[in-house]
Amino acid sequence: MRSVLQNNKDRIEDGKLINEAINQGLMSFNPDMMFSQMVKNYQIAEQVYGERLLQLLSGYNASYLKKNIKIPEFQRELASRLKERKDKLEDDGLVGPDGTISSLGQELASIVLYLEELNHLRPKGMMGVEVHKKKAHYGDAEGVRAFRTTDRFRDIALRDSVKLAVRRGHTKLMRDDLKTIERKAKGSICVIYGLDASGSMKGAKLHTAKKAGVALSHQAITQRDKVGLIVFKNDAQDCVEPTLDIKRLLHHLTLVTASRETNFKAMIHKSIEMFPRGNVTKHLVILTDALPTVGPDPEGDTMNVVSEARAAGITLSMVGIKLDKKGEDFAKKLVELGQGRLYNVSTLGEVDQLILHDYYTVLAS
Repeated sequence: MRSVLQNNKDRIEDGKLINEAINQGLMSFNPDMMFSQMVKNYQIAEQVYGERLLQLLSGYNASYLKKNIKIPEFQRELASRLKERKDKLEDDGLVGPDGTISSLGQELASIVLYLEELNHLRPKGMMGVEVHKKKAHYGDAEGVRAFRTTDRFRDIALRDSVKLAVRRGHTKLMRDDLKTIERKAKGSICVIYGLDASGSMKGAKLHTAKKAGVALSHQAITQRDKVGLIVFKNDAQDCVEPTLDIKRLLHHLTLVTASRETNFKAMIHKSIEMFPRGNVTKHLVILTDALPTVGPDPEGDTMNVVSEARAAGITLSMVGIKLDKKGEDFAKKLVELGQGRLYNVSTLGEVDQLILHDYYTVLAS
């Protein structure tokens, strides 16, 4: 995955730029239109494109742009910079002649999103991982036992095997001397991440939500737990069935854009369809900044479908971003019915850690 970056700092900046454009709902670059809107009314342009995107495109910070946007000499310099930036993206194959983000641009954006989140998590340290309850090859080492023909060779406990051979007076390691590592129990967990992509999530909130999805996908798949994705706006529009394919999840997360309303009912109902049948732990974690808004009785409809989810063996947690009192009260009812947890956050920086904390809580249960 890193090969596309080619150890090039400019490539990383290009990836950040593309990610920011997508988070603002843009899938193409039109420097002439952007320049025209900035000159006509900078405040409105900032609302449309976002402060960070304008900064990444122009190379100037917001205060400098606001101060100088009406100066003719600066306008000529700005128009030139925007055009050069778009031309460079096109020369590198990251956008097409019409400014539309290419498949290579999308791939670069997903890699940069992934690396950004991993770099963000590492200084804090990954939280400790508890152990599942059922047998699997991927648990932590617990003890040793006699080697069986069905065991993996990589699980041979070489030191214990050699010690046993020495005690027996063997000059060579015999088959009967072999010991294998006994793994702790690890059962099957399936997590679906429900990402609110309604209009109010545009920009920084959406970027934070994507990074939290990256953190969850990376850590769960590392533990061989499958992760699914449901993006919900006015409907459950973009879904990834629970998978171990992190590249596929990254691609879908990267391309999420924000628009319209918040349809919890459709999203939870879709999760019931997507979770696998059988003896597996099923958990849905929702990230949102608002109450459900679709339908004549959105709150009542949502409570009903959560009841259906519980009947299907699905637990439900929620990470709420700056929920008001009414939203928090409703969210508490949802997670109580869904037998999960509520995290109502006031700062975006803690969202990924809380998503991971929720996953580890499910692991330990």
